[in-house]
Amino acid sequence: MATKRQRRRREKERRHEYEYVYVDPDGQEVEVDEPEPKSKPTKASGQKAKPGAKNAKTGGRPERVIEPASWNRTFRRAAIFVPLMLIFLYFARPKNTSSTAIAFQAVVVVVILILFMYGMDSLLYRSYLKRLEKRGGSPPKPK
Repeated sequence: MATKRQRRRREKERRHEYEYVYVDPDGQEVEVDEPEPKSKPTKASGQKAKPGAKNAKTGGRPERVIEPASWNRTFRRAAIFVPLMLIFLYFARPKNTSSTAIAFQAVVVVVILILFMYGMDSLLYRSYLKRLEKRGGSPPKPK
């Protein structure tokens, strides 16, 4: 489906009247009754191309390969976000909270964050496999 901007541009092109003229060898402008319609390319197999789908041969960007979820990648990503979460918890704590309560809260938040990251990775990988199956592609072989 075309975006809103593309639809507006097409409507604008249809609103304007264009005059098609040719210039003959004498320099005179000759009007043309009807413009030549542009033919759309079709696939040889007779299947319709999906709108917005690009083939690698036509210059579309290649499909992004999503790797299966791994704990190593999750812990590396958590190493970036956990210090930020701990700093936030430190500055957002109530005034009369004990240090053990803050430490317990930090541990709970870190565990939830790591589990959530791993869950999102596995969800993305499963949806990637479903997309490949719909298109008839084969899933990538594990390394």
